[in-house]
Order: sequence, then structure tokens, then C-alpha cells
Amino acid sequence: MIAIYPGSFDPITLGHLDLIKRSSILFEKVIVAVLKNPNKKPLFSIEKRVQQITECVNNISNVEVDSFTGLTVEYAKKKQAGVLLRGLRVMSDFEQELQMAHINKTLENSLETVFLATNTELSFISSSVVKEIAKFGGEIEHLVPPNIAEDLRIYLKK
Repeated sequence: MIAIYPGSFDPITLGHLDLIKRSSILFEKVIVAVLKNPNKKPLFSIEKRVQQITECVNNISNVEVDSFTGLTVEYAKKKQAGVLLRGLRVMSDFEQELQMAHINKTLENSLETVFLATNTELSFISSSVVKEIAKFGGEIEHLVPPNIAEDLRIYLKK
């Protein structure tokens, strides 16, 4: 079965990567799908995020990285996926993610949402927190892969 892990991944964190690695064991194929969200102002372009993620997952044979615009359910249908993957860090994530799962189910009944709880050690990490720490020159190497830490340092020096 093909699983789609949609998100903005701006930037991808160790929490995201943990979920990707764990889900790659559960599913035949995992597509990390970078969403162009018009409601967010990303730090990195879609192309750059796809490149960053590809570097991070190049050693996982059944993981593919792609990008899309529009509805996630339409993208999932196009890719013949049966599952949407979502990570849950804290209880407040659950309410929002459950609502989205219900909405997606009304749009495409054959598509299931699978929630994976994040690793306890990584549950405090979010892309927005990483960007905030990096913006003020704080250490982020324990939150993101090395290539992402370097890209953030370079980008924020501009």
C-alpha cells in the first residue's frame, strides 16, 4: 500500500524524519509530499525543500519525495495511495488532525488516515520552533539533520 505523508516541511525536522523512517517499515511505499500552502509564507522554496528532504531520505529505498498544490485527497488519488500519514506530538494536534481526517474522508471515502505518535524525545520539535531558534543564533543541530542546519545558517545570514 502507498502512503502519503503531506506537509509543508519548512524545514524538515528530526521528528518528521523519525516518522518517515518508521512508516517506511509499515508501508510498501511512502511519498513525502511537500505542500504549497498559500496560507503559509515558507522560508525555503518548494524546490529547495524537496531537495533537502531527498538528501535526508536517500538511504530509504521505498521513500519518494514530491511536491503538490491543491487538495491532498486529489493528490493521493493521483498517486493511487490508500493512506495519509499524520504525526501526533501533543493532544492539541489530535483535535486538528482528527477534524482534517474526517473532512478528507468525506472527500474520498477510500482514503484512510493513519496517525503515528511521535517519539517522546522528539515530541517538542516543530518547524516553527526550529526557525525561531535559528533566527536568534541558537543551536539547532539536535533538532534537524546537518544539511538543514547548514541551509538555515546560510539562509538566515542573508
